[in-house]
Amino acid sequence: MKKLYLPLIMLLIVCLEGVATAMLPEQFIGGDTWLIPHWSLLFLVLIAMLYDLDNSYYSLLYALVFGLLKDIVYTDMLGVYMFTYGFSIYLILELRRVLHGNILVAAVLGMLSIVFADIIGYFIYHLIGITPLGFGTYLLHRLLPTLGANLIMLVILYLIFHKPLQKWSDSQLRRTTSL
Repeated sequence: MKKLYLPLIMLLIVCLEGVATAMLPEQFIGGDTWLIPHWSLLFLVLIAMLYDLDNSYYSLLYALVFGLLKDIVYTDMLGVYMFTYGFSIYLILELRRVLHGNILVAAVLGMLSIVFADIIGYFIYHLIGITPLGFGTYLLHRLLPTLGANLIMLVILYLIFHKPLQKWSDSQLRRTTSL
């Protein structure tokens, strides 16, 4: 049963992202400023930091699967979220080898993952011609507000899931060492 917790939580978070986007005031999604919730990516960062063992890559697998799910449900183009989330989580998995997992490191890695994913997504959409925004406008009106809003959510997710993820990781470690 414990193996279903992470995918179910991820699915719930992906659904809540869509609800949150629909509930945002119009000035945050249709005006000059755009807030994009990347809550599933933030939870993936927490999985990478607190749950994955040195030789397990659950967060990378979930990044690919739930990135594709976000592409299917929320975008018109398949593969952008799958690629950007997968790439971001791969980088976070490499960085976590040298950084100790605490709330400050989680905040830094969470913000880095959003920067990686969002900027790569911007360049993909810009190359294809879907977004006409210049890079300066994108930074000021989309990336900075997105980082601010998602930082608040990262702290909330960290406070809620820090202990359960570590507990599930410890039980996973005990299972692998007892085999």
